[in-house]
Amino acid sequence: MILTDTALAKRLQENNPVKVAMVGAGYMSQCIAMQIIQATPGMRLVAISNRTPSKAEQVYRDSGVTETVRATSAAALELAISQNKYVVTDDPSILWDAGSVECVIEVTGDPEFGTRVAYNALRNGKHVIMLNAEVDASVGCILKTYADTSGVVYSYTDGDEPGVMMNLFRFVESMGCQPMLVGQLKGMLDRYRTPATQQEFAQKFNVNAAIVASFADGSKLNLESAIMGNATGFSPAIRGMNGYPCPHVNDLMGKYGLADFASGGLVDYVLGAAPHTGAFVMCYNEQPMRGKLLAYLKMGNGPFYMFYTPYHLPPMQLPHSVARAVLFNDPTITPKGAPTCDTIAYAKKDLKVGERLDGMGGYTNYGVVDRYDTCRKGNFVPMAVSLDCVMTR
Repeated sequence: MILTDTALAKRLQENNPVKVAMVGAGYMSQCIAMQIIQATPGMRLVAISNRTPSKAEQVYRDSGVTETVRATSAAALELAISQNKYVVTDDPSILWDAGSVECVIEVTGDPEFGTRVAYNALRNGKHVIMLNAEVDASVGCILKTYADTSGVVYSYTDGDEPGVMMNLFRFVESMGCQPMLVGQLKGMLDRYRTPATQQEFAQKFNVNAAIVASFADGSKLNLESAIMGNATGFSPAIRGMNGYPCPHVNDLMGKYGLADFASGGLVDYVLGAAPHTGAFVMCYNEQPMRGKLLAYLKMGNGPFYMFYTPYHLPPMQLPHSVARAVLFNDPTITPKGAPTCDTIAYAKKDLKVGERLDGMGGYTNYGVVDRYDTCRKGNFVPMAVSLDCVMTR
């Protein structure tokens, strides 16, 4: 943020704001639009694409934009941008066909559609910021190769736990310490939550009950853990991770010894631990002088040290990822290479032949992360693409 706000201020002064477009018009999109339009000088949300354009118009209205225009071509979008107008459309292709658009934000949560959006945007030279864990956890490593070919950034977002973790990861490495364990703080976990059990909470905040259920049943947690693993080269110690219950995230250091990392770094989560939200990186240091300094700075006596961020604010922090991509060609968190993790579908109940899986946060299955080579060898169904799969036995 320290660099991006200065760089955005320069773009504002030059009357050349970062021009970003968004695909999706749900609750998270509403929050992102509000943040860009009301609180991010030097960045302009020029267009929103949604299959129901009226919802995109409502997103703009909720952010204080009183007038929008509809466009059906890249040329019409370009004209509107030149006139400082805000555009809604049901055709996402005009976003990546328009030369003025520098970055596309994908916020639909739909694995197949989100993949097509990201692929086409990257192939057309647009930076892509994802708030779609289903896509990044399943095909992010592939999309990264297209980004590299086009010379643009493919990144998951700051503010969601993977991005928060990666900021810590880079910070810890910059101090000369070795990251060993990465993950997030999880308040509660019940694998068998469904849209029915989460309906009251969802209505209270006007969000989709299945999305809320995907948080409670751990599917989103495990998808995000796969994103963390693929970005760092780490993997879970066991299928689904250990998820130790602890009073405080610092207590997690007592659960691990050096022998646990013989095969490399690990991704995990801590359950019910204060401060109850955010992400962490546990690192190792054996350099005596650095260890003495860390003790003096009240970080403990080592050799393990815990760094954590006690919050995650995806819609508020996502513009930072846009700015980093466009202005510095710097991804917040992107796959490191070939995948090390995948998230597979597990049954929530006895499933009958012919029964159709209902995907993230549904009644039929939940997701658990495992090592990618294990998933491939077992030919398991990835959680992100389980929707509408039909049981054959």
